Amino acid sequence: MLHNYFIIGWRNILRNKLFSAINIAGLSIGITFTMLTAVYIWQEMQVNHQLKNAGNQYILLSKWKDPNMGYEIGTCAPLPLALKKEYPNLVKNYYRWDGVTSNVSKGDKHFREHIQIGDSTLLNMYGFKLLTGNAATAFNDPFSVVITRDKAIKYFGRTNVIGETITIESFKGDKHDFMVSGVLDKIPKNSITNLSEDNNNDLFLSLGAARFMGRDMDTWANTIVVGLVELQPGASKSAVDAAMLRLVKAHAQPQVAANLVPYIVPLNTYYLDWGPKKMLYTLGLVAAFILFMAIINFVNICISRSAQRMKEMGIRKVLGGLRGALIKQFLTESVIMVTVATLFAIVLYMIGRYYFADILQTEMTGLFGFPWYFYLLLPGMALFTGILAGLYPAVLLSSLKSVDSLKGKLGSVKENITFRKVLIAFQFATAAIVMICAIIISLQTNLFFGKSLGYDKEHVLYAQLPRDWSKKGVAKMEGIRSRIAQLPQVKAISLSWAIPDGNYSAQLQAYKMSDDSLHTFTSQVVNVDNQYAAAYNLKLKAGEFFGPAYMASDSARVVINEKHMHALGFNHAADAIGQQFKAQGMPVLTICGVVQDFRFGSMQQALQPMTFLNVNYQPLYRFFSVKLNPGDLEVSINALQKKWSQEMPDAPFEYGFMDEALAKLYQTEIQLKKASYLATGLAIIIVLLGIIGLVSLSVQKRTKEIGVRKVLGSSAGNIVKLFLKDFLLTIAVSGAIACPVAFLLMRHWLNDYAYKISLTPMPFLISMVVLLVVTALLITLQTLKAAYANPVKSLRTE
Repeated sequence: MLHNYFIIGWRNILRNKLFSAINIAGLSIGITFTMLTAVYIWQEMQVNHQLKNAGNQYILLSKWKDPNMGYEIGTCAPLPLALKKEYPNLVKNYYRWDGVTSNVSKGDKHFREHIQIGDSTLLNMYGFKLLTGNAATAFNDPFSVVITRDKAIKYFGRTNVIGETITIESFKGDKHDFMVSGVLDKIPKNSITNLSEDNNNDLFLSLGAARFMGRDMDTWANTIVVGLVELQPGASKSAVDAAMLRLVKAHAQPQVAANLVPYIVPLNTYYLDWGPKKMLYTLGLVAAFILFMAIINFVNICISRSAQRMKEMGIRKVLGGLRGALIKQFLTESVIMVTVATLFAIVLYMIGRYYFADILQTEMTGLFGFPWYFYLLLPGMALFTGILAGLYPAVLLSSLKSVDSLKGKLGSVKENITFRKVLIAFQFATAAIVMICAIIISLQTNLFFGKSLGYDKEHVLYAQLPRDWSKKGVAKMEGIRSRIAQLPQVKAISLSWAIPDGNYSAQLQAYKMSDDSLHTFTSQVVNVDNQYAAAYNLKLKAGEFFGPAYMASDSARVVINEKHMHALGFNHAADAIGQQFKAQGMPVLTICGVVQDFRFGSMQQALQPMTFLNVNYQPLYRFFSVKLNPGDLEVSINALQKKWSQEMPDAPFEYGFMDEALAKLYQTEIQLKKASYLATGLAIIIVLLGIIGLVSLSVQKRTKEIGVRKVLGSSAGNIVKLFLKDFLLTIAVSGAIACPVAFLLMRHWLNDYAYKISLTPMPFLISMVVLLVVTALLITLQTLKAAYANPVKSLRTE
């Protein structure tokens, strides 16, 4: 019997090629986008879950009463070890690491690499496998290094490199050879080796190398270490939190102990909770709507074709066909069609995953890279979608009375016309919501790049420097800066801790001379030289950006922005020059300059008070920022690279541009913008496929009506209006639903930004007009053929 269902179902699909193609195309698009989105969500949800004993792995976080004292991701360096020693009933294992970026060389090749200095428990605790090397002894030698497979190929051109050496430079400029003791096999994305997008570590040193690299992992004063623990089975989070607090109170310095409250969070939820959860929810919801739109197309076309199959149902019933058998027949056809669509979707997935991966800046798993249960889920999804899409039409058509079916009476299904219109309205509303959201996301993203930043990012190149954080190191860098500044391609060059990407040097708690330390405000600190304003074309409102040369008296002189100036109670920049203010833990500071407020970080945050300290006073630096003169960019970079190699032959010239740094700052928004464009395009295609099918069926059913109207004098325009009326009214109703929903969704989304666009009627009007015009054109093109047809042909059988 099942065999017959498949044969009859396949014949019906082939007999109605146009409508079958429309259904398959719509379902293929919906299933493809759902597959792409589902794979991306699955990949993101797998982060940290593939680690050894993932359910018992935790990361230590810090809550600071005084936020200036440390970072949330940092903890006291000895704390994980102390937990393991003093509470072995709670903690089974531990790992802590500190990250540095340093120059690494092999022969005449020089690179800047992210390096992780940590405990020898790394490999065993998380189950990381070595491609070559002995995991038990890989970190025994203080001057050994474990590298990733990619770095082995980068430096040596092969992976069998045990015993080879690379040279690593310390912060003080000292160099030492490190012997490769292990090569990590390819490991999945995780929060151990890849804590964040900006912190991807490929070289791993033992704690024995900490002193050489200028790191102290034994002092409780070091609160910038990343700590992780593996709990004993059955150990509770609250017990560990309480134990950590006791250890901090007992061992940390009084100021740290009074402000730090450590706590742990599960590693297998950390990535999503601190990362892309909102993005995943958004994409998942859009994918569900698009798939549902494709299913609605299927249901609508099946219902619209009901008149063509009513006599078939009547004959089947007269000949003894049971309702259950008829439902099975329709469901079989539906499942066959969805299965064919799924096969097409698999092909489209293999093609589209590269584009989707480019949008989301990630790798997308190939068809043969999934776990075994994925290959069961795919036919399961096809079966479920087929039943979901075919159930209502099957129940509807099988419920018709035999007499009504044989006579072709549609009276018994009149109530379903409203249902069909509701489904069509839902489709249009969904497409409109997606389009409105895409336009608003695009406008908000464009605001980031179009709004005045308060500084000039054009032709600004930045490059990281080898670090010697001492007065001598700063003097050396300033000498190199002066010689590079003589290049004709260079307009200005500055030495600083940060570029305008939101990464400040530190914070200080500032207050007026007339106030006490209880009435402070937070000011972000950036260590810079006197050329910083020239490199970024900052607008000086009053005073000077330090002096032409650093003097001892400059140690107490600072430049502030307008936000800081207003926080001190000054209304005019000139009034602030020469005035003083206090800051906790610092000498009295004198204002020598005021710069116009500029956007140092993301527009998600409001402008903040800023303090610029002279880099000679606090010798902390990371970058050269080079303002290039307009001209041939390649010539300028080559000249700069040549001079760099002369001045710092062992330091790699790895550079970026400020417009690229700005794009990275808004990477999530750019990804969402591209994904929303894709979703909008797919939603419109699915809607239009549905319109093609429905109008074609409507024209077929009303061919004789069109003929009668033409004989009675109706024009082609009037006939087109007849078909337009129902659809355009439905679109108008869907717009009335979509606009308020989209407004509420986007208002909620925009609330995350301190600086945002205003929600004007423009995106809503554009979306509705586009849908109306495209739909009207499509309906007009389809109905004109019938309208201009010879009425004699359509009336010949009457």
